[in-house]
Amino acid sequence: MKFHRLLPSSSLLMLMLALSACSPQESPKAAPAAAPAKQAASVEVAAAQGKGFTVGALMSANTAYVFFDPQCPHCGHLWNASLPLQKKVKFVWIPVGWINATSTAQGAALLTAANPAELMTEHETSLLAGKGGISASSSIAPDIEKAIKGNTQLLNSFGAESVPFILARNVKTGQTVTRDGSMSTTALAELLGVEAP
Repeated sequence: MKFHRLLPSSSLLMLMLALSACSPQESPKAAPAAAPAKQAASVEVAAAQGKGFTVGALMSANTAYVFFDPQCPHCGHLWNASLPLQKKVKFVWIPVGWINATSTAQGAALLTAANPAELMTEHETSLLAGKGGISASSSIAPDIEKAIKGNTQLLNSFGAESVPFILARNVKTGQTVTRDGSMSTTALAELLGVEAP
């Protein structure tokens, strides 16, 4: 019996990578974004300009910035993968509004939550179960809506093409690292330069 490969290995790899991230082009409802000036992805710029919520080892010098769209299931998978690392790394989750209007409303709810980590877990559990995530009011305070638009523009300025988009400094090498797409806990630990649990 003869077997044929359906896809060349490079095509299969590209397909797998495409399936691990969401892009604004995936949704016909996504508004076209104005082309911002491109800049190198910088931990310092993300820290200064990104508006997110912090979870994990709050006193840690190891900070990972994660740009995410609340409607992106790959972001939900990355949230779950990051949970075992939250004793070692401080994560700043920065919501963007790429996929649809619900993205911005849910991002606003997460930014203003009394316990964003708890609400994020509830949201991602619902989203990954195919239930759309948490309910969120479409009436958003102007400063919060402006923050999410600013986050989206910042992500676009880094030249990111999909979410989740991770920006950090590898603990072992000191090098700035970026990665888009979901990954396992082990792969995330390796990217950040920490030991996997």
